[in-house]
Amino acid sequence: MSRFNSEEEARAAGVYISKVKSFVKREGRLTKAQAKAIEENWPSMGLSIEQGLLNLDEVFARKDDKVQRILEIGFGMGKSLVEMAANAPDSDFIGIEVHRPGVGACLASAQEAGVTNLRVFEHDAIEVLDKNIADESLDRLQLFFPDPWHKTRHHKRRIVQTEFVAHIRTKLKIGGEFHMATDWEPYAEHMLEVMQNAPGFENTSGTGDFVPRPNYRPITKFEVRGQKLGHGVWDIIFKRVA
Repeated sequence: MSRFNSEEEARAAGVYISKVKSFVKREGRLTKAQAKAIEENWPSMGLSIEQGLLNLDEVFARKDDKVQRILEIGFGMGKSLVEMAANAPDSDFIGIEVHRPGVGACLASAQEAGVTNLRVFEHDAIEVLDKNIADESLDRLQLFFPDPWHKTRHHKRRIVQTEFVAHIRTKLKIGGEFHMATDWEPYAEHMLEVMQNAPGFENTSGTGDFVPRPNYRPITKFEVRGQKLGHGVWDIIFKRVA
């Protein structure tokens, strides 16, 4: 839309502008190791939008009312997601990522770690939630370090918006948690404001704002480097109560 000043101007010129999705597609070269990991592990760990509404008991080949089901949107290269799955073998994890090299890296790490309680989508998270995830089937939904869209005119592209939160609420069980983390303080404040005004959610923070990093969320090299430079990280956890 670079030759237009606005979406309205583009429409007036007869040019269709696609709606913003939950991601920006980042193309990257797939390494041989990543390609091999996808080829070898996709049959057992890959999920597709075409499968429709999933029966998670069948997906993970176990039926247990006590097992926790955790979904992460945008797992990047997958290192922390694999670590969480390895550390919690009695829980089941679903990761969503659109960056194919990230999917390959995640599957390679999972294979190396011997993780069997992880499944992945290479698709837009909004569509996956809509078409594949049953209502009230998740114990926790994770959104770690999403693109903060720094410029004011791009704030509407941030994934944490009222409509998105209303949608994920239906996917969480009563008592299920929405866990966000960001290293961009203005986005943390935005997340907090959206969630404080979201019906059916309650902040788990005793101070009404942020929580310490839970032990289950691994600290990344990026975080450690940021902390050495004096950068902060903000964790926000809201529980579905209605």
